[in-house]
Amino acid sequence: MYTVAFLLIAFGILLVVVSILVLVGKSCDVGGEGCGRVRGAGVIMIGPIPIIFGTDKKSVKTVLVFALALTVAFVVWYYLMLR
Repeated sequence: MYTVAFLLIAFGILLVVVSILVLVGKSCDVGGEGCGRVRGAGVIMIGPIPIIFGTDKKSVKTVLVFALALTVAFVVWYYLMLR
């Protein structure tokens, strides 16, 4: 379990670093074609209960699917641990 936790943390850090490098690599002139509307969404898991927030419907729907999958995985894992 420690190995899995360490690998997940390392993967998360790597994902953050890569996304920052990709954002820095993109150039965005003021009013240029490369600039787009900022969209985003997030989820806060309190136990098996997700609290979802976001800036547009598409992002919220995407995060909702991930939160639902995480909730189902949590319930299944909890059930298996009780056996």
